[in-house]
Formats: sequence, structure tokens, C-alpha cells
Amino acid sequence: MARPERPFEPPRPAIPERELSWHRLLAVLRTNALEMWPARAYEEELLVQRFFGRQRLLLNTADGIKQVLVDNAANYRRSPATIRILRPIVGRGLFLSDGEDWKLQRRIIAPALAPRVIPLLSRHIAEVGRETLTRLAAMAAEPVDLLAVLQLLALEVAGRSMFSLEMARHGPALRRMIAEFGASLARPYLFDMLLPAWWPTLRDLARRRFQRRWAGLMDGIIEQRLRAPAAEAPRDLFDLLRAARDPETGKAFSPAELRDQVSTMIVAGHETTALALFWSLYLLASAPAIQDRLAEEAAAVEITPDSAGETPPRLPYARAVVSEALRLYPPAFLIVREAVGTDEHRGIAIPPGSLVLIAPWLLHRHRRLWRDPDAFDPARFLEPAPPPPRFTYLPFGAGPRVCVGAQFALAEATLILAMTIRRFRVARADAAPVRPVAVVTTQPDHPAMFRLAPR
Repeated sequence: MARPERPFEPPRPAIPERELSWHRLLAVLRTNALEMWPARAYEEELLVQRFFGRQRLLLNTADGIKQVLVDNAANYRRSPATIRILRPIVGRGLFLSDGEDWKLQRRIIAPALAPRVIPLLSRHIAEVGRETLTRLAAMAAEPVDLLAVLQLLALEVAGRSMFSLEMARHGPALRRMIAEFGASLARPYLFDMLLPAWWPTLRDLARRRFQRRWAGLMDGIIEQRLRAPAAEAPRDLFDLLRAARDPETGKAFSPAELRDQVSTMIVAGHETTALALFWSLYLLASAPAIQDRLAEEAAAVEITPDSAGETPPRLPYARAVVSEALRLYPPAFLIVREAVGTDEHRGIAIPPGSLVLIAPWLLHRHRRLWRDPDAFDPARFLEPAPPPPRFTYLPFGAGPRVCVGAQFALAEATLILAMTIRRFRVARADAAPVRPVAVVTTQPDHPAMFRLAPR
């Protein structure tokens, strides 16, 4: 009798036995933040630490996470470091806005990304997927840098979904600027974490120069889209966002506000989806039996632009693979909130100015929450397995600030993954371990190469 295949446990960053000194902590935050947590962070429910006199509370409890992200969400805002680092690329859009401004933006945007809109956008997913796979078929004899291919694919989907524009003209410039920002300006430094957001540093001056160039690029794309002939029905997210109004006040987005919303969706939407797809394919390449099961499911489902909107429910195993990849490699590996007023959790005082850390990377690999937490096992997300307890699985956040594009991202990743495995057998081109590195998102530590053999 054949022995069952041993679950694949992908390589992971080293776990320090003890808490890091402040200077070592700063170093890993700039290089790989996944190395910042000691072994006990994967086992304990609460860790209270101090950083330059400020309290930091790491929460691994479902009730504590619910308290911060849902029940008392108004008391917890984005940290100054998050704002100063990300504002140059996402502006004052939904991701960084707060208070009444955030509520207004959310009311305007939510209808444009409602589930009923996904069939309209799924056509773009299927079209771009088919074009990309055709190009990959011509490259099948050579090793392929899959992350680079998937980043361009996801950017093309984002461009067509947002603007009904092909990204051949703008895509390379967008990718160059996003890579430039991630390589330097997105990395946190000591003053980023110690100074209030309004107090500029020399690095902030460089970020402002970047912001002017980025805004110019986004304005150029929007100007091109505005020159397109008008249509009676909405063609894309841009039409939906331009037409959207606050149901309470009738307010619409100004041109600058619209640019910031578009920037947020382009940057956050395409990068996180590309990473979810990369890690899914990496895991499948390392687990042939699971890949074969997915290929069997995908072979029975033909995905076309006309059928794509109705197809995701027919791909439960593909969806489970994506969900497990998001568990092992959550793109947003850390959620940071700053307490505005006094709060308390399980007898621990949370004074104003305290930082509360919620780390999906830790939650998703916590020893008390998951069986074999480091193993790749999509069956966790299939019946008859129970769903993960609430607030222990957070690939898209939770509460009022949960990612508004989560359903679209899941639909895109599920469809593209099924289309890819239906057409190709995916294997690693070499045996070099691929480890996750996190600065802004959870990325591979090097351009891993793959081979794609036609099925």
C-alpha cells in the first residue's frame, strides 16, 4: 500500500530564540520583517514590548483582534510610520484616510466594488489570462520568471478593469516606479517610527519627489481614459467611480481624490494578486499530487470571457489552494494601529499612543490555532473541514476596514490559477529554496525560475 505523500513544508525565515535588540530590529524591518518575532510569538496569545519608551502590544487573540478592528475600531488609527511611508504612492485614498473622511470614501466606493460588479470585471481577467498563457506557451522550452509574468498580468487586469485600457503603453513605467518605491522609499527607518507624520525627514523629501512623478504618471493615464468616447453603460471601475455619489450627501470624488483612489486600487490590487498567484504556483510546483488534483478540476471547466463571471463557484479546489497560499504567505503580513484613547485588553492597559500589532503572518502559523501550521494543505479550506475561527485568518484584514477589493482579488487569483494549471504542468527550474521576504508585502527572496510543460 502506497504511503500518503508527506505535506510540503516550504522554507521559512529563521526564527530568533530571543527578542531582538532595537538596532537589530531596525535592521530586519528594512530587510525582512518576518525575522522580527521570537519563537514565543508563534505560541503565546499576547506579547507586551517596548520600543523607545512606547508600548507595543502584539495580539494573537481573536477577541483582542475583534476589539481593535471591529468593536472599538474608532479608537485605533493608522500609525504615523504607515502614513508617512505609503502616502507618496496611495495618496489620501481609502487605505490611509481616517474618521469621517474614510466613512465618506467608503460609502462612495463600496457600490463600485460590490459582488454584482465582479462579472463585469471577470471578462477582463479571462481575456488577459488567455493572452498571457498564449505567450507563455511560446516560452515553454525556457525557464520562466513567473513573478515578473504575473505582475504584468495582474497589472494588465487592473488597467483594463479600471480604465478599459491595455497597459502596453503605461505598464512598464508603472512597474518601474512601484519597484523603485519598494526598493528604497518604502523601507522604514528610525525617524519614520519616532517622528510624527507631519515632521519631514530627508527621506520624506525624496518621497515627495517620487509622489510628484507618480501623480504625473497617474494623471496621464486618467487623461488618456477621459479622451475615450463616452459609453451609456459603465465599462470599468473608472466609470463606476466617476459616477459614484455618497448616498447621504450626493458628494462625488474630486479629480485629485479620484486619482488617489485609482492609485490605491492599481498598486494594492495588482501587487497582492500577483503575489497570491506566485505563491500558489510555487506551492503547487512543490506538491505534484495537489497540482494533479487541481488540474483534474480545471480540465472540466472552460473559462472564457463570457463565462468567467459565473465560473469561480465551480472551482472550489482552486479557491482552496489560493486560500492556503494566502494563509502561508499573507501579502499584508502586518497590521499596525495606534491607540487614540485609553483602552484595555485582558487586564493589560493600552494607553494613548500605544502601538497594537496584528500579524497575519503569525496568526496564520500560530501553534495553538492551526494543525501542522507550516504545511501546505488546501484541504483546510474544503468541506468537511470547519472554516477557520473568526479573526484567526486575515488575508484581507477584518472589520470596517476590510479590503473592499477582496472578492475581486479572490476571483482573479482563482480563475488565473485554474487557467494556468489547466494548460501547463508547473515545475521548479532549480532546487534553490525560495524564502519569503517582507518589507511592504510578502515577496520571494529571489527571482525563482519555473518550467511550464504543456498538458
